[in-house]
Amino acid sequence: MSAELIPNRSLIRVTGADRHSFLQGLVTNSLNAEGLTWAALLSPQGKYLADFFLLDEGDHILLDVQSDLADGLMKRLSMYRLRADVALHPDARQPRRGLTDAPAGAFSDPRHPALGWRSYLAETDTGGDSVSDSAAQQSATDWDAIRVEHCIPETGIELRPNETYILEAGFERLNGVDFRKGCYVGQEITARMKHKTELRKGLITVEITGPAPAPGTPVMVEGRAIGTLFTSAGNRAIAALRFDKARGQITAGDAIVTLP
Repeated sequence: MSAELIPNRSLIRVTGADRHSFLQGLVTNSLNAEGLTWAALLSPQGKYLADFFLLDEGDHILLDVQSDLADGLMKRLSMYRLRADVALHPDARQPRRGLTDAPAGAFSDPRHPALGWRSYLAETDTGGDSVSDSAAQQSATDWDAIRVEHCIPETGIELRPNETYILEAGFERLNGVDFRKGCYVGQEITARMKHKTELRKGLITVEITGPAPAPGTPVMVEGRAIGTLFTSAGNRAIAALRFDKARGQITAGDAIVTLP
């Protein structure tokens, strides 16, 4: 199989009789009983705190989150636990991903078909997929280019704790929010944004002419910042923009920015 270890990820097992109802009342999406769910935990003000994948593995729910956010997420989930029959445990497995030759037990990435599959097999169950093979595949796959092409945000880059609103980050398009489920933390603000006639800000894939600016470079029109440029790949990049201000010559650093 063509697989790679996914860097900077931590796994958490959520156990206990109340695990489903506990998570259902907190996260933006409803658990998929037959595959991966992508969801986020929001602040009461509706701002993004963390995004993660959820997988029902029978007697527990596996939570796959960026390692930088894992400790904070566990603390916040513990804070919400109250009297619920729920416990949180670190899981030592290392998640893998690939674009072709999905192994048994792998699951499609729910955000977009171009992102392939993810797997949570234990090391002894990987069928001989060696670390060296994984490293070779990692160097051959430009995941940032895939994300830029399909405007898929990444934790800690386009998705910024206590700053990002998930609808502006494309969660609806990328299957990260369920508007038919019951209440969850931040649901009221998210629903209010959903029913606006139009979002004024959001992520978009743009073309850049000139040297690619560093992530976080302001996007400018006539000397005023109208957004931020994030991940670049080739002559394209993901930008967060005020759509109503994106007129005239748009620049980021020494590059010219062109909207699609």
